[in-house]
Amino acid sequence: MTRLTARFWVDAYLARLRFQDIPAFVVSHGDDTAGSVLIKLNTLDGSARAFTRSFDLMSGERVWAELASGPEADVDNSIAKQRGFDPDLWVIEVEDRMGRHLLDKEGLA
Repeated sequence: MTRLTARFWVDAYLARLRFQDIPAFVVSHGDDTAGSVLIKLNTLDGSARAFTRSFDLMSGERVWAELASGPEADVDNSIAKQRGFDPDLWVIEVEDRMGRHLLDKEGLA
């Protein structure tokens, strides 16, 4: 299966969020071709969750796994650690009080 470039995926994801009127922005611009993508969901109540792509070992499918959740400052610290390990990492922040991130929708894994 052909993989999309990170930049293409990020642009498509941001467009899908815009269509649903969900604010999102690029916090950290990673490598355009092969960078990994991390999504921070900020529910604007002091809490946040961070998601990263991984593989489901049972099915072999790509899935979004929760990396961290809790107070926003703690999630930000987890994201900073990930950026320390991977300078090519993209970080996208989604801001939605209802907790919508669309990562569970078809085509985004």
